[in-house]
Amino acid sequence: MYTYKTYGTCSRQILYDIDNGIVKSVKFIGGCSGNLQGVSKLVEGRKVEEVIGLLEGIKCRNNTSCPDQLSKALKQHIEK
Repeated sequence: MYTYKTYGTCSRQILYDIDNGIVKSVKFIGGCSGNLQGVSKLVEGRKVEEVIGLLEGIKCRNNTSCPDQLSKALKQHIEK
């Protein structure tokens, strides 16, 4: 399980797990619970690159969003 501290969003943190380039689980700490549970379910089982492509650049406030922050977490993960 990996942890990413979010910036500029209502959620404070994202917990996620990746196995062989596939997103296995995502949990947002804080934020809009129902919406973020939905985002989590929709990305689980998808390739990391696909999720980044789907979510990167989505804006809510502060020029980012919880889905955009997930894309940043995943990008950071694959760059390591």
